[in-house]
Amino acid sequence: MRIEPFRMERTQCLWENLIDYNLSESGVSPLRVEELLGDELSTGDFLNSKLSYSWAGGSPDLRERIADFYGAGPENVRVTNGSSEANFMEFWGLLEKGDRAAIMIPNYLQTWGLARHFTGRADPYKMVLRKENGVARWALDVEGLHRAVTKRTKLILVTNPNNPTGSVLTEDEMDEIVRVARKVGAWIVSDEVYRGAELAGRTSPTFFGRYSRVLVTGGLSKAFGLPGLRIGWIVGQAKMVEKLEGYHDYLTLTLSSLSDRLATVAMEPKRREQLLDRTRGILRTQFPMLKEWIDERPDVLACTPPDAGAIAVLGYKLPITSTKLFDRLRDEKSVLITPGAHFGLTGKYFRVGYGYDMETTLKGLALIGDFIDEVRT
Repeated sequence: MRIEPFRMERTQCLWENLIDYNLSESGVSPLRVEELLGDELSTGDFLNSKLSYSWAGGSPDLRERIADFYGAGPENVRVTNGSSEANFMEFWGLLEKGDRAAIMIPNYLQTWGLARHFTGRADPYKMVLRKENGVARWALDVEGLHRAVTKRTKLILVTNPNNPTGSVLTEDEMDEIVRVARKVGAWIVSDEVYRGAELAGRTSPTFFGRYSRVLVTGGLSKAFGLPGLRIGWIVGQAKMVEKLEGYHDYLTLTLSSLSDRLATVAMEPKRREQLLDRTRGILRTQFPMLKEWIDERPDVLACTPPDAGAIAVLGYKLPITSTKLFDRLRDEKSVLITPGAHFGLTGKYFRVGYGYDMETTLKGLALIGDFIDEVRT
């Protein structure tokens, strides 16, 4: 069966190493191996690691440490090669032709493409920009959620914190999603890969434990600054995660043994909190620099500050679509952003990342500013 192109990833993979300024990154500057090892594992011990096959679903120590992050047990966890593989296994394991899947929009559209592949369609429900008590935020469209979920809905996809907006659902919004899912017996697949990267510092709540039919996707790429380890995971009912491990047998089978060992170091509770503190420090330091640049152009740019993640969605007022903006910035300025259309956003939006080297980021933003001035005149 054919699957539709995943435009965001395809374009990013094609261009991210060919341009001068990559503002499409969605994490923070990655750690070096020597920074990660710390006191728990010496360099000598790590270099003595055998390059053998590792545990298919993650080593017992790693699963136990991931479980601790959710208040779960190791039997509730299976480790995957990246969070994208976790999403794939969940959608493959849950969906059949004739099922329906409700997908949060805007979003990382891997799950949109997977839902359309496995069921033939996807039913969108939206996060919408609203003012609440005079403050703008991306909020759950509750009425849209109720329209999207029917008796045939097998799966409701949530991304919390959201990509690309960086918004975090309120407790009331989370409870509403659970109520709707429980009413029809649907599974909630909650992609929480940005959990732990909150600018305010308090780790956002998880969907795990709120409802029996919940599968959580997580990983080390975004909040932990360890994308090169390619470590993701699924957290859920013990019987379901055991079933999904069988799908892993048709994919990558096992993890890298070195990644498993380094991930076990990263998820030791004290080390885990150190890594998240590092990420939050980067975000709190660097977002004001991005905001200052945005505020210099109030007639063209607007941004609702993200709650979490090294990403921000910018609205803009220029006579050009988001995909055309993406093309021209790449071709004329050698700057890579991500167009709102690649997240299912209608209207004029684009996403920038601000978690990597800020000197480079500011140079890229300056070129975007030059482009805005050229288009305006």
